[in-house]
Formats: sequence, structure tokens, C-alpha cells
Amino acid sequence: MNSVGVDLNTATPSLLQYVSGINSAVAKNLVAYREEVGKFKSRKELLKVKKLGEKAFEQCAGFLRIPESQNILDNTAVHPESYEAATILLEKLGCDKSEPKLLAEVLQQVNGLNVEKLSEEIGVGVPTLRDIIKELQKPGRDPRDEMPKPIFHTDVLEMKDLKPGMILTGTVRNVIDFGAFVDIGVHQDGLVHISELADKFVRRPMEVVQVGDIVKVKVLEVDLERSRISLSMKGLN
Repeated sequence: MNSVGVDLNTATPSLLQYVSGINSAVAKNLVAYREEVGKFKSRKELLKVKKLGEKAFEQCAGFLRIPESQNILDNTAVHPESYEAATILLEKLGCDKSEPKLLAEVLQQVNGLNVEKLSEEIGVGVPTLRDIIKELQKPGRDPRDEMPKPIFHTDVLEMKDLKPGMILTGTVRNVIDFGAFVDIGVHQDGLVHISELADKFVRRPMEVVQVGDIVKVKVLEVDLERSRISLSMKGLN
């Protein structure tokens, strides 16, 4: 969850609990604040949430995304502690951080710059600067898109092609408290319920699978009307 990031304005309490620094009480308070005040418009608003102090803010801010924010940095993995460095970088490149569509084009200039020298001018380490540049070049990117792709069955392209009992290969796209969603190449992720993740008892899904894992699954049930696919990993991995 921390490597992918979470949309602060749509995430459920159970999903938010997987973010570093957020416990069940804070997760509920985040959603309560969202329902009472409205969508979060910046990461700074996190400090207005009950029981979310400075320490928790330091831990969770970089993992919470706000696509609606006027500051594009709020929709990246750049931590607020590095906002000043990122802003200086953008200013040096003549880029407005409120115009995300221009970022990719303007940041191509970085390819011709001396990153080591630039890091000294900005006052941050080279690794940090490279991370900032990578985030700004693809704001809102999903790192799962860069992961190895499984080999799908060429005769299974849509949900209607699925049949109970089929054994397929897929990629874990999300891990939640009640199971994992797996991409099996039919434009609709299937759910492996926590009870179907392994032959043994599983207390927490993340003990068995991680985002990006390539796994074998068996089709248990296909509900075309509700666009739901039930899968199992028992006896396969």
C-alpha cells in the first residue's frame, strides 16, 4: 500500500489503516473529516484531523494522494519535507507546479542537466533529487504499471470467457484486509478472499501476497451481472 499510495478522498477506513502512521482511530477520523468538511484539498489539512499529530503526519503524508489539490506535489510520493526542494527545482526549470500537463515536457530539460551540481544548488542529496524528478515526470503514476506482466491465456480475453475451474496466471494489483485483487487479463480484477489465499489459516493477507506478485489462481465463480470474479489460490502457489 505504501509503495502504491492511497487516494485520500476515496479510501475507506480499512484501506487507510495500511498506511504508515495511521491506526484504526485515525483512519475513521480521516473519513469523518472528509464527510463533514468535504474533500481534502491539500496535505496540510491532515493536521486538522483529530489524533493525527506531527509524528503521524511525517509518517503518512507521502503515501496519501490528493488529485484535487492545486499543488501537484500533493498527488505524488514527494513528501512535504521535500516540497521546498521540489519547488526550487521547478522554478529553475521555469515550471508552474499548478500546471501538471506542462511538467512532463519541461522536466525533459533535466536530462541535459548536471544532477550532482543541481543537487548542490538546491541543497538536497542526489538520490533525493532523482526521486523528486522521477515523481514530477509522471505525477500520479502507479508503480504497479511498471511491474512485470503475467502471460495471459490468449483464449481468455473477457469475463464471459471465464469458466469455474480454470487455472490462470495473474498479477496482484491490490491487497486489502479481506483478501487480494488479481489482474487476470479480462479488464476486471478478480478477488481472492482471505479464506482462499492459502491452504493454511491467514490472519493478514499481506503475510501471503504483496502488490506485484505473479500468482496462479483458480476461477471459483463469475458473476457477469455484478462484474465480480471469485478466485482461489489454494493448492496452487
